[in-house]
Amino acid sequence: MILLNPGPVNVTERVRRALQRPDICHRESEFAELLQGIRQKLLKAFVPGAEADYTAVVLTGSGTAAVEAAVLSSLPTGKRIVVINNGIYGERISAMVGVHRLGVAELKLDWGVRLDPEKLRLALRQHPEVHAVAMVHHETTTGLINPVREIAEVVDSQNRVFVLDSVSGLAGEALDIAGAHIYMVAGTAGKCIQGFPGASFVLVRKGFMERMKSYPKHSCYLHLPHYYEDQERGSIPFTPAVQVYYAFDEALNELLEEGVANRIQRYKKAATLIRKRLGAMGLKPVLPSEFQSNTITSYYLPPGLAYQTLHDRLKERGYIIYAGQGHLESKIFRVANMGALTEQDLEGFLAAFQQVLETVAVRS
Repeated sequence: MILLNPGPVNVTERVRRALQRPDICHRESEFAELLQGIRQKLLKAFVPGAEADYTAVVLTGSGTAAVEAAVLSSLPTGKRIVVINNGIYGERISAMVGVHRLGVAELKLDWGVRLDPEKLRLALRQHPEVHAVAMVHHETTTGLINPVREIAEVVDSQNRVFVLDSVSGLAGEALDIAGAHIYMVAGTAGKCIQGFPGASFVLVRKGFMERMKSYPKHSCYLHLPHYYEDQERGSIPFTPAVQVYYAFDEALNELLEEGVANRIQRYKKAATLIRKRLGAMGLKPVLPSEFQSNTITSYYLPPGLAYQTLHDRLKERGYIIYAGQGHLESKIFRVANMGALTEQDLEGFLAAFQQVLETVAVRS
């Protein structure tokens, strides 16, 4: 089955075979070596040239676990966080914050609308109790790329901490973490890194990690300083998904061999092909091209064609697309192009899509 949903993604046989490596105990030196290798490769891939300034903390859990760990670990006593919310995953961060009552009024926008950085600057000046700002890099609700560099500049100029959810962004979108002075970036193995779900991570500026050690503990399982201290000693606080880590390590090897910039360009080329061909079929994208990511495109459903019908007809032909969410559920569908997809895979999908449209037209 060809997966055109934004994670889990299709992986290479090389990554899949990594799941079959020998069973090991996570308290032995073999696992310590595996873990340290993953951490080092993450830094090499995403903060090249600044590896000494950052640390990578690896967790067992989905990307949401990494985001929640970053958010809950980022606040000293008496301080708050503000969330930039323009999609489902911004809403999810707000929900994380809301459970612990750690936030101020979120900066909420319509889905697909980017925040004006100057509005954030004004909000931070008005709320000195705000210590951190959280935002989603790639809001897959619509395929929107938020203006990370511009927001990071405002956060840095106001001496606040920027927490970025790049679960669907890392390895798919250009991101200068060190240059933008981003303190915390959450990611996952199971999207553009092309591993399996179940392993995630947070990249943290080392100086901020030292500060976080004195912050209150809002979670037992998701407290980043706990992970960091154990992982610096070659250990881990809780039982990890060892075989998934094997595959994560192999996926990182593939990423470094291909090169992050080259992978981004491969995804961009794939998205361009999809957009050109679906556009020629009369499909209308939800977002303007300048807001679109390299790895997902949202389209309005063709008149008279329900999502479930479109999904089921494509699945019969071996292709999985993705539904809209929230108030867009009955109006749009999404096509992702992250993962180990070949040009043949994409051409097959586009031919299948044309067939489905023709079949529906004939029946109507």
